Amino acid sequence: MSCHFRHMNNILDEAGIEVTHSNRKDIDQAFHQIVCITYKDCPTNLKMLKQDLIGDAQKRRELIQKLEHAVR
Repeated sequence: MSCHFRHMNNILDEAGIEVTHSNRKDIDQAFHQIVCITYKDCPTNLKMLKQDLIGDAQKRRELIQKLEHAVR
């Protein structure tokens, strides 16, 4: 579950999302749902996030908006 928190801190910061003990699972599940990857498949999920979403400015903004919506 912690893979997103090690590699996606900058995205979470931009989304204004503070990771707490109580919301960690929700954030992790949101990352998986956004890229339609089975929950707990962190390596595949991170690969999709990094190559398909993070490199493109528009897709990065969309990812941040989806995270904001999913977590709040």
